[in-house]
Amino acid sequence: MTSITEKLGALSTERLDGMRRGIEKESLRATPDGTLALTPHPLALGSALTHPFITTDYSESQLELITGAHKDVQACLDELTRIHQFTYRTLREQGDEMLWVSSMPSRLPTDETIPLGRYGSSNVGRAKSVYRMGLGHRYGRRMQTISGIHYNWSLPGVGNEEYFGLIRNFRRNAFLLLYLFGASPALSSDFVGGRDHGLQSLGEATMYMPHGTSLRMGRLGYQSDAQASLAVSYNNLEGYAASLHDALTRPYPAYEAVGIRNPGGDYNQLATSLLQIENEFYGTIRPKRTIFSGERPLHALRERGVEYVEVRLMDLDPFEPVGINARTMRFLDVFLLHCLLADSPDDSPAEIAEIGRNQHRTAARGREPGLKLERGGAQVPLADWADELLQGCALIAAKLDAGQGGSAYSDAVGAARQGLADPDSLPSARVLARMAQAHGNGFLPFVQAQSAATQASLLALPWSGADQAHFEALGARSVQDQKAIETADTMPFEIYRQEYVSPARLGVPRRMALAA
Repeated sequence: MTSITEKLGALSTERLDGMRRGIEKESLRATPDGTLALTPHPLALGSALTHPFITTDYSESQLELITGAHKDVQACLDELTRIHQFTYRTLREQGDEMLWVSSMPSRLPTDETIPLGRYGSSNVGRAKSVYRMGLGHRYGRRMQTISGIHYNWSLPGVGNEEYFGLIRNFRRNAFLLLYLFGASPALSSDFVGGRDHGLQSLGEATMYMPHGTSLRMGRLGYQSDAQASLAVSYNNLEGYAASLHDALTRPYPAYEAVGIRNPGGDYNQLATSLLQIENEFYGTIRPKRTIFSGERPLHALRERGVEYVEVRLMDLDPFEPVGINARTMRFLDVFLLHCLLADSPDDSPAEIAEIGRNQHRTAARGREPGLKLERGGAQVPLADWADELLQGCALIAAKLDAGQGGSAYSDAVGAARQGLADPDSLPSARVLARMAQAHGNGFLPFVQAQSAATQASLLALPWSGADQAHFEALGARSVQDQKAIETADTMPFEIYRQEYVSPARLGVPRRMALAA
């Protein structure tokens, strides 16, 4: 605790005021009966390739709504809400679709008929679609329909070494976020059809884990046997970059068998390496840097260092209109500051393996009384470890409140303490309770009802003509921007693909660059 206290004391109010956060929120479009919407991305929402706030993730049916970086938590939430309002109004004008408010998907069609995201005829647009085709071949399309929230966070004056220290501590302590905010303890039975899942039956067409928190982040979520061979270290930028470089350039036999193209000449994937591009690497948190047009993310990191971190393990909260609330965001701010300020020893292969086991254990059994996790080869009660972390978080919250006035950050930590003391108050427990009370223990009926209620609540919020005109103009401009990109393209796609995946585009290790 001394270390955190000393470092916290050295943090000026000006630096803390420079903290920024932004949100990327994924949601499937669904019909009233809970079936995945198979319609194209609505043109009235603009171009998924070039719109700054509204795009698609894996599937044409999977919207991704993006805020800017904000100094104020409420301002960030307000912007996300306005983007949702425009999206819901557009969907209402075009039919009866709604946004699915659970991280685990709605009723899905057969795997091969889940529509891939489409981004037009430009080389960059085609590459985005081919990448998604590759993900489907590698992991199946069903897995890619799982949705979540990404929380982008930065603090002024933080360098590469400090950001990687934050990342190491985040990975060690991420179980706390899964415990507190996991909201996917159940799913539709057809999602795991034909798989060895280890879940229990609950109601009609529903599977669950009684003490589960986030099946999305467990063995049935974003997992990859191929990527399990990547023991990526986060001890420094050079080592992290080297691991990614290897995965992006090393041929992988199973993907070589798939090939770049099928016999008919259509593209199967962008590359046959273990990772097609950087974004394919799954993780609970990523170091990030804003890229220039056409630049590879790894090149940007190597050239200009870490700019912010992307937290990737947050479930959609089905009880919140936009999937997250201000209190949760404030806790994330405090938690990330704790990860930054606490001592962060280097990781090791043994600890990396422990972290993976702790993640799966918390995702599947996090609310189980007396559950123990692994720390340094010893068994530690989850509740004790969480209590230690919350003690440090309380100090940080008090500092933030002293600078901003009020008690919002301390209240967020207090709510986390309440969740630790009363697991039944957690989102994952509330999901199961509502399913039992009102929906016959059915996952799909619960999410259908919650999605319809969320749609109604957002449509009922005030909305001005100026708001509508603003988003219509953004959409129209994005369509024109896409057309301009397509008109400017002259390079054959295969040449573009080869150049984009070339190892030369990944940059050189920093030490080699300095030596040169």
